Amino acid sequence: MPKFFAYKGQIDKGSFVIEGEDAKHISTVLRLTEGDEIVICDGEGTDYYCTLAESSKHRVVARIDRSCANNSEPEVSITLYQGLPKSDKMELIIQKCVEIGFVRIVPVKTDFAVAKLEGKEDKKRERWQKIAESAAKQCGRGIIPLVDRAVTFSEAVQDSKNCEGRIIPYENEENYSIKNFTRGFKGKSIAVFIGPEGGFSPKEIELAISEGIKSVTLGRRILRTETAGLVAGAVLLYELED
Repeated sequence: MPKFFAYKGQIDKGSFVIEGEDAKHISTVLRLTEGDEIVICDGEGTDYYCTLAESSKHRVVARIDRSCANNSEPEVSITLYQGLPKSDKMELIIQKCVEIGFVRIVPVKTDFAVAKLEGKEDKKRERWQKIAESAAKQCGRGIIPLVDRAVTFSEAVQDSKNCEGRIIPYENEENYSIKNFTRGFKGKSIAVFIGPEGGFSPKEIELAISEGIKSVTLGRRILRTETAGLVAGAVLLYELED
């Protein structure tokens, strides 16, 4: 069943009123008409099962038949601090991390990052947020993960202090794994730091460790930047969820 996101403020007399791009997508791309069913999530963890009462490219009215709690959100909230990668790799990273279950993605300007955002950060962030929303629809999320503004590495380290656990995969770490980290971990929020193609600089690793971020190994093979975050997130959720 097709899924869309809407705010509770769009509910009028027991129906969601949808306009703009989503209305056009429902009526002209999916070709859904009166009587067809869709799921609308309020972005706060509640799914509404609806029947279309009106469908045009400018306006869709979806009558709410029933609602229930969305059960797809992970028990542990994971934030990805991603060193800016080259080309369009960030789009893939965002899409797949949303599918896995990350709740927030923060682009990070690092010492070895080749990609620059000067003059185009707002446009990039807008596009990245749309990718996050599309991925959230596709995989049935109960929220739309936030793609935050780009920050420096030191800003990311300070921001991550809001999380109860923090890790940074590092190729020179040989003994301490994510499995070691998860043993006995009882928190509900984790920060994961992933470097760009060139990895983190020694200065950045030193800063992270001095601030209490745990250096972990992801195994014997060095992973690409677009792979490392996915692996770290998948292992964390596997180890921490039932």
